[in-house]
Amino acid sequence: MRKYILIALSIVILDLISKQWIFNHLNLGSALVVNSFLNIVHFQNTGAAFSFLSKASGWQRYFFMSISLAAIIIITRLIHERLKQPLLCLALSFILGGAIGNLCDRSYYGFVIDFIYVHYEAFYWPAFNVADSFISTGVALILYDAFKNKKPLLA
Repeated sequence: MRKYILIALSIVILDLISKQWIFNHLNLGSALVVNSFLNIVHFQNTGAAFSFLSKASGWQRYFFMSISLAAIIIITRLIHERLKQPLLCLALSFILGGAIGNLCDRSYYGFVIDFIYVHYEAFYWPAFNVADSFISTGVALILYDAFKNKKPLLA
């Protein structure tokens, strides 16, 4: 159990350091062009993934914080219950670290700092951050594990 919590905490630290650097060194809305498909930006997302509910009147902050807290409790319990499933525990620790990282932002600032902006010609993927990357990777690993072992998700 300890190693999965350490993985999650490492993700939280990496996420918070990267977002703090963006907050301190890049003006809101500005961009650093890395190459033809990647920009580093400073966006403040009051919504969830892909800015879902970002235009709501402010209630979404507490809504998403509540969901994050519930997810953290459930995921921690799942890791404890599934220690004999290392790939699942790794995936859950990725999601846990990402959820905690974004919860810290939302609790402190009232928004989540997004800064990775991938694009190709006129197609722009919504900006995201380190926490989002680990959440997505964790979900992908859970799906991979389920299909590989031909078992229901989280069974």
